[in-house]
Amino acid sequence: MIGTLVWVHDRTFEVIQKFFGDWFFGLFARLAFASVLLHYFWHSAQLKVVNPRTGADGLFDWLTVEGNAFGQIAPKAFEAVTYDASQLGIGYWLVAYAGTYAEFILPLLIVLGLLTRISSIGMIGFILVMSWVDIAGHGVDEKTIGAPFDRFQDAAIMDQRLLWIVPLVYLTLRGAGAISLDAVLRGLR
Repeated sequence: MIGTLVWVHDRTFEVIQKFFGDWFFGLFARLAFASVLLHYFWHSAQLKVVNPRTGADGLFDWLTVEGNAFGQIAPKAFEAVTYDASQLGIGYWLVAYAGTYAEFILPLLIVLGLLTRISSIGMIGFILVMSWVDIAGHGVDEKTIGAPFDRFQDAAIMDQRLLWIVPLVYLTLRGAGAISLDAVLRGLR
């Protein structure tokens, strides 16, 4: 009886998986990422940039990373130099520019399905570093950090960010799928 039930279960889901084939799951993972995280990361990046000509900040004013970036990325170091970014070393500047550009570029590449696997690995790394900065740099409390396998599901770092990483792991291992720029470029080759 149980063997028959398992056989029916397996065959049913094999049919469903064949129906969805190579196009659905990569597209679904990218749409889930876009729905939950694209605006989040772009907004975060916007807070870090300023146009040196106008002083206005905004999505396409990537020209200068300003103080907000250092306050978000290296809060203790930024505070130690009394919020004067010119006193920070080249390493902080490189991290600030790389992190800011990563927040603009990696989510866009993932949503478009272009260089998806390497972009997903980069985004996973970004989320891990972001989590470390929140814990070590901003000193968030234990409730915000959370713990794996505890009975609470609402920790902003351990629980939420683990769920952020799940579609990225799928995209890293399986790729963007048939409906992506990766597939288009593969077809042209």
